[in-house]
Amino acid sequence: MITLYGIPNCDTVKKARAWLDTQGVAYTFHDFKKAGLDQATVATWLKQVPWEMLVNKKGTTWRGLPDDRRAAVVDAAGATQLMLENTSVIKRPVLCTNNQVLVGFDPALFEKILRA
Repeated sequence: MITLYGIPNCDTVKKARAWLDTQGVAYTFHDFKKAGLDQATVATWLKQVPWEMLVNKKGTTWRGLPDDRRAAVVDAAGATQLMLENTSVIKRPVLCTNNQVLVGFDPALFEKILRA
């Protein structure tokens, strides 16, 4: 089971979905703007990737946060709370397979993980 998390209008998510489609990879797309995101899912991600990788500090959402809100994100608990409050701060896409979590889109890495 492969799930791709993101939002449909994100350019990077579009590229990842197009790549998966052209490779004939079956997957479920989870639009976390519409379907939301729960703490258990974020906890699963954090078992494999550091919170610093999941929180997109280069994006406009992060930059638009008040200084005190950004300052509160110093550990996994603070990052989880922020990601649940505002899914736009999550680096996209997040690809989950049965045993891997990948953040961002890298065709070579997708190929390596999905063909293993």
